[in-house]
Amino acid sequence: MRVRVKICGITRVEDALSAVAHGADAVGLVFYAPSPRAVSIEQAAQIVKQIPAFVSVVGLFVNAEESFVRDVVSNVALDLLQFHGDETPEECACYGLPFIKAIRVKSDTNLVQCAKDYSASRALLLDTYTEGVAGGTGHVFDWGLIPPDLNKPVVLAGGLTAENVALAIQQVKPYAVDVSGGVEASKGIKDAAKIAAFMQQVYL
Repeated sequence: MRVRVKICGITRVEDALSAVAHGADAVGLVFYAPSPRAVSIEQAAQIVKQIPAFVSVVGLFVNAEESFVRDVVSNVALDLLQFHGDETPEECACYGLPFIKAIRVKSDTNLVQCAKDYSASRALLLDTYTEGVAGGTGHVFDWGLIPPDLNKPVVLAGGLTAENVALAIQQVKPYAVDVSGGVEASKGIKDAAKIAAFMQQVYL
């Protein structure tokens, strides 16, 4: 089965279209104000209008107020929600949309228990734990911490680039990979050549 690709932190229509043109299965929009890749509801709606059929649009939230998430969902055509904070399984599921839960992995993270706790999630997105930062650090975590019997699709994130994604896929065998900083010219601005190189390595 081929590995899916999500390109996250899209802030411009042209970057979304570049991601799609190079074969991305999903694009991610960050609704978290402290992030350098954050988009407004208006920005997101304009981007989503340009995305063709069969490409999933993922909305990323970090400990957001329920009213804010509902406002986004009402105004932006999202296919999937991604929760990157301390949201409970019940909070993730309350919007009536499919969701994935991000887990910031460190040495004592019990991923088997996380998979049980978030059994309603469509996947677990595994990212690098960095103190005080919700994600997007560009750092790789120890992939050996991922148990083979997780019983939940894995979306591998955290410091992926064209230089290491083929190895990551070989070692982890994830359902999907998620990249943001690894295909950027600067924070929030994607680089078409880096996207092309990344996708080429995914599909070696």
